[in-house]
Amino acid sequence: MIVISKQDMQLTLINYKGDTLFCAPIAAGKAYGNKQKQGDMRTSEGVFKVVDIQNASKWTHDFHDGKGEIEGAYRKHFIRLKVPGHKGIGIHGTHAPESIGSRATEGCIQLNNDDLERLVTLIYPLLTVVITPSATDERVNLKNQK
Repeated sequence: MIVISKQDMQLTLINYKGDTLFCAPIAAGKAYGNKQKQGDMRTSEGVFKVVDIQNASKWTHDFHDGKGEIEGAYRKHFIRLKVPGHKGIGIHGTHAPESIGSRATEGCIQLNNDDLERLVTLIYPLLTVVITPSATDERVNLKNQK
């Protein structure tokens, strides 16, 4: 399974024995808290499944960072997650490697491109993905429940 910690800004692939097979730093959603709606800049929290590993090398996207439409914005692969109530949530590479380790995405999980290339050789569809909140995410989640 993949465990993504928003507290540690880390993605870890572990086997059924709990052994770490792969570990890499990430970037997560700009806003704290669990994803509520499209465009809220939050990363979903919970237990999900990898539904597909797609070729994203020709995809474009404007991240509204002043750089305009970026060709190959997600780099070679987009690991699509099944997140009930949301679409377009996944794990992908980055056009801005300096963002890794920070809250910089629209909600997806970003990896360094070399880390993404390694990860896709180790995973498969229907693999479980667990995304855990940081302490700040938890405070925001509690506030949103009131």
